[in-house]
Amino acid sequence: MGSALEYYDFFIYGSAAALVFPKVFFSPDDPATATLISLATFGVAYAARPVGALFLGHFGDRLGRRKIMVLTLILMGLSTFLIGALPTYAQIGTTAPVLLVLMRILQGLSAAGEQASANSMTLEHAPEHRRGYYASFTLNGTQAGQILATLVFIPVAALPDDQLYTWGWRIPFLLSAAVAVAGYVIRRKLEETPVFQRVAADNEVAKLPLVELVRNHWADVLRVVAAALIATVSTIFTVWALSFATSDAGGLEDSSMLWVGVLANAVALVAIPLWAKLSDRVGRKPVFLTGALGSGVMIFVYLWAISTGSLPLVLLTGIVFFGVVYSAANGIWPSLYGEMFTAQVRLSGMAVGTQLGFAIAGFAVGFAEQIAGPGGDGWIGVAAFTAAFCGISALAVATGRETHHVPTAALGLKQRPAPEHDAGRPAGRPSGAAR
Repeated sequence: MGSALEYYDFFIYGSAAALVFPKVFFSPDDPATATLISLATFGVAYAARPVGALFLGHFGDRLGRRKIMVLTLILMGLSTFLIGALPTYAQIGTTAPVLLVLMRILQGLSAAGEQASANSMTLEHAPEHRRGYYASFTLNGTQAGQILATLVFIPVAALPDDQLYTWGWRIPFLLSAAVAVAGYVIRRKLEETPVFQRVAADNEVAKLPLVELVRNHWADVLRVVAAALIATVSTIFTVWALSFATSDAGGLEDSSMLWVGVLANAVALVAIPLWAKLSDRVGRKPVFLTGALGSGVMIFVYLWAISTGSLPLVLLTGIVFFGVVYSAANGIWPSLYGEMFTAQVRLSGMAVGTQLGFAIAGFAVGFAEQIAGPGGDGWIGVAAFTAAFCGISALAVATGRETHHVPTAALGLKQRPAPEHDAGRPAGRPSGAAR
């Protein structure tokens, strides 16, 4: 529930960046450039996320998962609310987009710690043989947040232009105040994970988790970075394809395309835990590879469907693509990535690795806009661009370890020097997580 509320805040920006912000926060003299820059601001949050991952990952492994989850929710709610209160380009000129970017950066800093802390907490609470299933529910929260954001935006997008571009677009952002309060109530009484409590009780919390991460887990971090490029599918589907479909090249209505996103994500809510449950039986790698390689094929089918202008075809392919196929990879990564690291560096490893990959995925929207050209008719190039990232992600996972059968206490353990700890436990003695 907390993830759903937090990602409601994060994803309403994507819809607004594609449909509203080019006319509200940027110069009206060059609409094509305004759209390009607006879509690029969507990626700014992804650029900020690696920075947030360094700080929030460090404190999450030092102080615990729960405190970070409360902090990220408050930061996200505040920054999103302030977006809804910003003056427009017509009111203060170029200062308006500067303030918009600043708020988007704060959103990115928050998101950097949200998924890693939520995934770590869920993974460490889960039964040994069902980690994939339970950890997938944090991604279900992400998808639910995207549905909530889109549902709120549908009636807003249907407003007459004079209302939409003055006060209407602000409503979804101002509602984040209530979202933040609801999420805080949910999270303030969360229990810290037994795994982290054991590590803390044994005085085995790493003094410098990032140093330990770079020293002994650098290969796993790089693998997560490459695997996390699969998020390009999400950003292209959610933002660029929406902009393409509602442009002159696509010719589809804003509200119709928003419903495509709602229905695809609704199907994903069912598909994600089912794929994750399968991964607990057959392994993480086969399921993830199905999603990654399948998405590389389906992106061509989906963008072709948009180019035909046929809404039923777009709806069908969108549901199959994003709701079913992509969910195979999207629902597995919380357990797949988390299982690469020990408890001492799990939050840092997931945060740094995913956020570096997500940063690239975030800016993929801006690159896609340039590849497609002003008319948007270069969709084949965008599809090939997205499929290439799917291939890189698949290769990274295919060459990694299978971890679904490894006990939680032994996750991430290899033959490596003992980490530095807060208290003087002799080097080489097994950590609490390994017992």
